[in-house]
Amino acid sequence: MGRPVSVGRRRATAWALAEGFSPRVPYIPPSPGIIASAALEEVKVIDKGKASAREFLSLEDDALLDQCSVDNYRASGPGGQKRNKTSSAVRLRHHPSGLSVTAADDRSQHVNKRRALRRLRQAIALHARTPVNLEEYERTALLSSCISYAGRLAVGRRDRRYYLAVGEVLDVLWACDLHVSEAAKRIGVSTANLVKFMQNDPKVWECINQTRAAAGQRRLTMGG
Repeated sequence: MGRPVSVGRRRATAWALAEGFSPRVPYIPPSPGIIASAALEEVKVIDKGKASAREFLSLEDDALLDQCSVDNYRASGPGGQKRNKTSSAVRLRHHPSGLSVTAADDRSQHVNKRRALRRLRQAIALHARTPVNLEEYERTALLSSCISYAGRLAVGRRDRRYYLAVGEVLDVLWACDLHVSEAAKRIGVSTANLVKFMQNDPKVWECINQTRAAAGQRRLTMGG
């Protein structure tokens, strides 16, 4: 499995071009709740010759967990004495992507581990991009299965396919330099439908707008 590669800011544009990323789309550090393992002055890219974010998201929980270091620790803050006395909190460090997540919401270590795995899938979908060649792109069978006969992208957050669909949508959007209408065209849905799909998940919406703002583009509004 490939290790994340870090490059300085001065070489980030050349590296992004070589790896198939747009130099006009800046790197945005993970949102609160996701622990970034790289300094903000560096750009991290997963070696595309090894494994992709889509491959990580396709793994069953046990296989994804095998790629992680698992730390158990005592949670601090509210939650009662039992929560503070037992090592029920869970931290997952996903070595291939360099992302880390934590879960300390429950007194049960098992429940926290399950939540941490779901947060890891979310983190990979939001923060690990798979390069897309727009000239050759055809939406995957999985994403097609999330589009209705009426041509609408609709898949619930509890659906096993959800984060794979989110990851592919963001891969295409990044390849289109964050232009939603162009990404919608490439995916084969209406711009309004794509905007609604992204709005339905506050974390997805926040990630997109942070990246657009950093790129000098206007933030998308809830009205589309």
